[in-house]
Amino acid sequence: MNREYHKWFSQNLQRDMELLVFGYGGSPVLLFPTRMARFYDYENWGIIASLAHKIESGTIQVFCVDSIDRESFYNEDVFPSVRIERHLQYEQYLLEEVVPLIQQKNNSTSLAAAGFSMGAYHAVNLALKYPTLFNKTVGISGRYDLTHTPGHYKDLLNGFHNEKVYFNMPTQYLANLNDSLLLNQLKQMEIILAVGETDPFLPENQQLSALLWEKGIRNECHTWESDAHRPYFWRKMAPFYI
Repeated sequence: MNREYHKWFSQNLQRDMELLVFGYGGSPVLLFPTRMARFYDYENWGIIASLAHKIESGTIQVFCVDSIDRESFYNEDVFPSVRIERHLQYEQYLLEEVVPLIQQKNNSTSLAAAGFSMGAYHAVNLALKYPTLFNKTVGISGRYDLTHTPGHYKDLLNGFHNEKVYFNMPTQYLANLNDSLLLNQLKQMEIILAVGETDPFLPENQQLSALLWEKGIRNECHTWESDAHRPYFWRKMAPFYI
């Protein structure tokens, strides 16, 4: 399997950033790591191996980006407004640095965003915000409003709320989305959600799916056994949806 390691100093984040590329062609997939995880974890957990037949056949090319969650949503040493600002810097890094790399290495007109757990949030939120860039998004075991407190998970912004928070929580901004151009673009996107039947995030997945349907946006929402919130299940789920 073709494997490439890339590292450069990000002007948007003012730090070195790393990523891995698997495959030589096909539909590119921007794959986000789980909560506070690293760009190499999906390889170590066997998830890349579970996609090997698609990668080696040239069906997909996977770009595993790094996370800065410890500097944004999980950085309790700074005020929540600083956390969301850091997240938006990460978004600019993706749009202005990673996406151009993908386009340089892959001439496909398609681009998917995918992720597991916190990575599902990043993937779905980015794709829904920029539907002209993405034609598909896959969120597995995802959480789509980081200000909620499902199960033992806490509000990552400690009750803080402003416009920037609102426009980065999919279940919040989708409810009031009425822009016909944006809605038409979203209606052309393939949207797949998958979550375990006992996962605390199940209600958020069902809510997001229902909101999409209310706006006339087709989507799939699959429920798996148990909580399905660990690599054992993700290795099985990845080939179905990515």
